[in-house]
Amino acid sequence: MPPKFAKLAGLGALGAIVLFLALYAFIIKLSAPGHYSGIDLTLGVVTWISIGLVVLALAGLHVVIGRQLLTLGKDNDRNTTRATRKD
Repeated sequence: MPPKFAKLAGLGALGAIVLFLALYAFIIKLSAPGHYSGIDLTLGVVTWISIGLVVLALAGLHVVIGRQLLTLGKDNDRNTTRATRKD
């Protein structure tokens, strides 16, 4: 994989975490108990925990993959500059 694509993919994987957190906040807002809502506090907390665990797992996976891709892009930059240098 070219270093530029590896860096871009790594940053995209880390940027996806922000979207996961925004989606989680939206789900919390939708499932918040209220006067006119059809959900009570117990079901709201169960929803927040269950969706939160999925979001946490996805965020952790994207951190690992993003860091690996950024390292791959950085290592490829070093290798290509060494290979093209004439000593």
